[in-house]
Amino acid sequence: MEKKILEILSEVKPGVDFEGRTDLIDAGILASFDIISLVSELNDEFDVEISVVDLVPENFNSVEAMAKMIKRLEDED
Repeated sequence: MEKKILEILSEVKPGVDFEGRTDLIDAGILASFDIISLVSELNDEFDVEISVVDLVPENFNSVEAMAKMIKRLEDED
């Protein structure tokens, strides 16, 4: 799952090394438009529904955080 998230991140924001980063939002690497694109791609790829409640920096600061959020959303279905 994390490999696919990295691929999606590279499509949304090319030229950034996302691996091992834990400050994607806090450091301004991902901006609001990037998050909108990312949410759309993640929803499609993993067949989940990321809601407004999930749109908090903690869920998008790292690949690991995104994977945990997706796993939780998959388990809720």
